[in-house]
Amino acid sequence: MVGSPDEKSALQRGPVRERLVEAAIEVLRVHGPGEMKVRRISEEAGASTIAVYHHFGDLQRLLIEVVNRGFSMLRAELLDAAASNVEPEVQLFSMALCVRGMARGNPHLYDMMFGLSTRGTYRAAAPATVTRKPFSDAYEVLARACQDLASSGRIDEEDGELIAAQLWSLVHGFVSLEAAGHFDDHGDAVVAVLAPMAVTHMVGFGEDRTYAAHSASTALEWWKHRDHKFDRIGSEEI
Repeated sequence: MVGSPDEKSALQRGPVRERLVEAAIEVLRVHGPGEMKVRRISEEAGASTIAVYHHFGDLQRLLIEVVNRGFSMLRAELLDAAASNVEPEVQLFSMALCVRGMARGNPHLYDMMFGLSTRGTYRAAAPATVTRKPFSDAYEVLARACQDLASSGRIDEEDGELIAAQLWSLVHGFVSLEAAGHFDDHGDAVVAVLAPMAVTHMVGFGEDRTYAAHSASTALEWWKHRDHKFDRIGSEEI
């Protein structure tokens, strides 16, 4: 079973549907996609296997709900980054750290959300069209901060959507390579790779390098002292 007796007891309280989703996320975090089975998840939730079919129809639909929940959790993280920092540029650096933190805390959930995992019995939970809105809701938080930056006059680029697409790709690429172990020889990969890369990208948009570096340092300091609200998905701090 997953977690301590107290954690398991807490998980098994509340509406059955919610318990099943939380149990699936926890089984995924601890055991990976190979254990995403109806019996294992229902056992973790303290429910019958029939409950999965009653509330979701089948395992596939439960996995879709797990993906949706993952994007909702990510959106909450991004909103917190935006609310905790005034400057759009600091917000964006902070959001990058939130994405990376989620990927480190529950890499299997992150893989499932972005259709990256094919291990064990799990394949991508749903076509992109099924999970597009939850993704878009999270992405929109980043896009707003990018548009605020584009409108601030600090950079040359005026297309916030273009900035968002490039920054999302930058962070997602870093996270994927780090998860595969390609930065193991770089020590703190955030400090050695992600932050300098993001700073250089901002300079490419026309930002002053010193200002961009200061924004990155401010975001790193925020993350270091932040109240991590989603420890269930982020068990490892940067």
